[in-house]
This record gives sequence, structure tokens and C-alpha cells, in this order.
Amino acid sequence: MPASDPAVETSLPIRSDVDLAWVRQQVRQSAADLGFGLVQQTKLVTAASELARNTLVHGGGGHVEIVRLTAGMAQGLRLSFVDRGPGIRDVELAMTDGYTSGGGLGLGLSGAKRLVDEFEIDTEPGRGTTVTVISWTTGVPAARSGA
Repeated sequence: MPASDPAVETSLPIRSDVDLAWVRQQVRQSAADLGFGLVQQTKLVTAASELARNTLVHGGGGHVEIVRLTAGMAQGLRLSFVDRGPGIRDVELAMTDGYTSGGGLGLGLSGAKRLVDEFEIDTEPGRGTTVTVISWTTGVPAARSGA
């Protein structure tokens, strides 16, 4: 059964460090409201924090869209981090553990991917990047995992 395609529940700006804190708080609250356990919440908030910081630092700011999903009995959250920055020239390289373009630890994108159930990057050099992640309360629903 495919996930429902609801409208964006919340869209938050990412223009400053204050916005990063607000994004983390809203993601944690949305996850808690859906019944995510503490460990699941922490993983999702950590991924969101990394991706929001990338949106600010590398994309020049943007926004995050937070959407609740339902697929059968599973509940999930889809987070889309959108910027209109320079884009990612080499996604494969950017996803490599240890690679950094900003002096960090190089675990942002690859680390975020490991913390969620689904991960997708849509980028076009010169036009921006959208990174979308999905986490489910009960793991990936059977219809989405191909089972």
C-alpha cells in the first residue's frame, strides 16, 4: 500500500542558527506526536540537525518541509531540506564518509543517511539541492521495502 501523499504540514525557514534550534525542536515534537521512541527521535533529530546545518552553511539557507505519512499501520515523517544554493557537484563524493567541503568531520550526509529509513538527494549545480529523508515508527512499510 503506497504512503498517502499529504500536503506539507509544516514549513520552517532555515536562515540562522536560531532556525536550526527551532527545526530540531519541531522535528522532535512531530516524531514524539507520532509515537517514535526516544532512540528513533534522537536519530531523526540528529539527521535533521545535520541536514539543516548543510542547508544553511552550504546552500545559503532555505527551508524544511515536515510531512506526516501513513502507509497501512505505519506512521512516518518526511523531511525535505530545500535550498537554492550552488548544488552538489559530485554527490557520490559528498556521500563518502570523511569527505568535507567545510572543515567538518565529513559525516553529515552519509551520517544522516544511516540514521533514517529512506534518503534521497536531488541536486542541480547552480540551482540548489533538496535532501529528503523519511523515518517510520515501525521500520519501512512492506510495500515500500519491496517485501
